[in-house]
Amino acid sequence: MSSKTSKPFAASRGSALVLAGMLVLVSGLTAKAQSGGADSYDGLEGTWRAQLTIIDCTTKAVLRTFPAKFSFAEGGTLTVTTAGQPPALNTPGLGVWNYMYGRTYSAVSEAFIFSPTGVWTSTQRLTRVITVSRDAKRYTDSVALEILDTNDNVIVTGCGTSVAHRME
Repeated sequence: MSSKTSKPFAASRGSALVLAGMLVLVSGLTAKAQSGGADSYDGLEGTWRAQLTIIDCTTKAVLRTFPAKFSFAEGGTLTVTTAGQPPALNTPGLGVWNYMYGRTYSAVSEAFIFSPTGVWTSTQRLTRVITVSRDAKRYTDSVALEILDTNDNVIVTGCGTSVAHRME
């Protein structure tokens, strides 16, 4: 690789890092999505180990289960990784979460899906309604799945649930 090729890459990478840093600073200034005060440990904020169950939306029959990790950050951002697909075929999910009422939250995340040859084929969107236990050590949720083609058209829908416990 010549230095002419690497310089634009280095410059764009540096710009991306500056932009990412600015986004982190700005997100720190947004309102908290967690119930309770800044030192409260009774909300959704934190990292969770979950078991996801994909179900038939009509019959409620279990189709498959797999582990996942969810990280709900201060300010309302979400990162998801799952063992539901090989890492070469999908990206981690990124999204947002919001406090709704009581111990109930909503969250939306998206991940890119690729073919075995590395071609982007679709986007997976998961919309959740999450209920945190009274002791804030567990949660359950209901999940609506949408698979979107590369033009953002819904091509598949599905349902699921999760049971999670706080990673400590």
